[in-house]
Amino acid sequence: MTQNLVIVESPAKAKTIEKYLGKDFSVLASYGHVRDLVPKEGAVNPEQGYEMQYRIIERNEKHVNAIVRALKKADALYLATDPDREGEAISWHLYELLKEKKALGDKPVHRVVFYEITKNAVKEAIAEPRDLSIELVNAQQARRALDYLVGFNLSPLLRKKVKPGLSAGRVQSPALRMIDERELEIE
Repeated sequence: MTQNLVIVESPAKAKTIEKYLGKDFSVLASYGHVRDLVPKEGAVNPEQGYEMQYRIIERNEKHVNAIVRALKKADALYLATDPDREGEAISWHLYELLKEKKALGDKPVHRVVFYEITKNAVKEAIAEPRDLSIELVNAQQARRALDYLVGFNLSPLLRKKVKPGLSAGRVQSPALRMIDERELEIE
């Protein structure tokens, strides 16, 4: 009997999808993102082509280990995280972690997406897998790098000078600059 492992983001989805797919499929949840940037200087290195340094998210390590254990019994892996850039990045990070842990072997890895959680939509997605979209992964990584390079540096200044608890990111930072430039013009 072929055992296929399907990974989704949430445990609620996992239970529902497992009912739809039947006994040849086991469905587990990643519980969202499995890796994040290291929380220190050098997480994004502009001098090295914006190379990014990741580490596993501690609270999700047990879920990744459960996926590794289940993958040992599986013949194929289906990454079925959300169809947006964040979901694509979660699938990519999980794929990279599983490669690092040498858990994939020669098992086929499929990316499946569905836009509704219905029996037909899920079964159609499983029947028509695709490869990971590096374009979506790169879009998410670019967003994350901007958050780190711009927001992480500006947020402490905002908290110190304006109000505790404030933070800035890729949208707030250019907006703040525009306001500052306009104020200088007015003066």
